[in-house]
Amino acid sequence: MDIHEILKYLPHRYPLLLVDRVLAFEPGKSLTALKNVTINEPFFTGHFPHHPVMPGVLVIEALAQTAALLTLKTANVEADENSIYYFVGIDNARFKRPVEPGDQLILKATVLRERIGIWKYAARAEVDGRVAAEAELMCTVRPKET
Repeated sequence: MDIHEILKYLPHRYPLLLVDRVLAFEPGKSLTALKNVTINEPFFTGHFPHHPVMPGVLVIEALAQTAALLTLKTANVEADENSIYYFVGIDNARFKRPVEPGDQLILKATVLRERIGIWKYAARAEVDGRVAAEAELMCTVRPKET
């Protein structure tokens, strides 16, 4: 999937869209994506000016967007204004190495289970084949409240 197709499934837009391309997709099972991390990212001006590091919370958000793509692409449900993809939980989050400008972040999400509309994923972010972060994520799609 290129960025044009990603934009059909994810409601996120710059500066919060954190997936640039999908590299592999196995419906209902797994999805691998990438994020090219550049010095032009708006968060680097403040995190940290003397040593730019991608905030861990944004690495987790990139993994959540990868998981969302897996779920929505599997169901062939494009983004619309009537539903929202929510975090339900983040367990066992671990950060193993910093993500810096120039890194190519490889994002992997694998379905662990789905029950009553709540999906649980094993998620991992890697740089140069080394784990940068990993977590178990739980997410759901719900109608937007009016």
